[in-house]
Amino acid sequence: MAPAPIDNLYRISDEFPLDPGLCHLNHAGVAPWPWRAVEAVRLFAEVNGTLGSEPYAEWLAVERRLRERLARLIGAGTPADIALAKSTSEALSIIAYGLDWQPGDSIVGIAEEFPSNRIVWESLADRGVFWRGLTLDGSQTPESDLLALCDQRTRLIAVSWVQYARGLRLDLSRLGALCRARGILLCVDAIQGLGALPFNLADTQAHFVVADGHKWMLGPEGLALLYVHPEVRDRIRLHQFGWNMVEHRGDYDRTDWSPAQDARRFECGSPNFLGIHALEASLSLIEESGIGPIASAIGERIAYLIDRIDRLGLELLSPRAPDRRAGIVTFRIPGRDSAKLYRGLMGRRVLCAQRGGGIRFSPHFYTPIPVLDRAMDAVVELASAG
Repeated sequence: MAPAPIDNLYRISDEFPLDPGLCHLNHAGVAPWPWRAVEAVRLFAEVNGTLGSEPYAEWLAVERRLRERLARLIGAGTPADIALAKSTSEALSIIAYGLDWQPGDSIVGIAEEFPSNRIVWESLADRGVFWRGLTLDGSQTPESDLLALCDQRTRLIAVSWVQYARGLRLDLSRLGALCRARGILLCVDAIQGLGALPFNLADTQAHFVVADGHKWMLGPEGLALLYVHPEVRDRIRLHQFGWNMVEHRGDYDRTDWSPAQDARRFECGSPNFLGIHALEASLSLIEESGIGPIASAIGERIAYLIDRIDRLGLELLSPRAPDRRAGIVTFRIPGRDSAKLYRGLMGRRVLCAQRGGGIRFSPHFYTPIPVLDRAMDAVVELASAG
């Protein structure tokens, strides 16, 4: 049975006036902005062009609202715990090169990770710090298997909450408890889950959370969340410095300085106000819609796609268990070239990705069911064409 259209719950179609000929199933890649984000950027540019920096105080208010929304999204204690980075990669690099590593220390992660969450840790090898990756194939309990890879010198487990290629969702509550019991730091790349699934730091017990806003949070590229737990904040050595990261920001004549006590210490220079206006607007839609209903709607769409994949006799590569799924469905046609299928789908304006050995579809909560049907119909037609 098809899920009830999300438009019955929200006037969401007005927010996403996508070209009717487009099937956008690539939110795990780069998401479209809701119309309110488009309007926020348009108005920001218009005001900037006519009034210059006169409304600067208003821009700062938008920045404060963004931190508040991000804090609520992850369950942080205060907006002051939220730093704004340029990307997930930059946020991970701040952590990786801020920790005081010793030769012989080790890091554990997942072998099939997106490169951002592998390369940064591998780059520490010249310091005598080594990364080990768990291969997910054959792992029934990845949380326990990650801990099994740890040795007495393992200081950090760095994983994605949701794996980008096939959409495996880790049990962060379990993993966090295991890490705390062993005294191991936990770093979570939440880019494939924030905006799609509920997240709560109290349950996760993560020391670090990072996520760019351009996927499930429906924001622009170039602006990311960086959360560092207050208990480890002082352990991150700073490598970027400037006027914005000091405790007495704005006192430009002051000659003595110290890093800000809150998360702003990780922001060395001028804010990305254009991106801030866009992401703040996008997150207002997430909040108004409710992360619970959003997660339910995405889950219904994923179940609908899996049902069609099974009916067509295709091979599902993503997890079947609902508690292991997120917003990603990856599949392949047995014996067929996935690269050729991907090119055919993109040629028919079905926006998707070739990942994890197959085709990755990633609908969001607003995605109309007819879009899912058209995309799967295109798969059938391309398969029949050979």
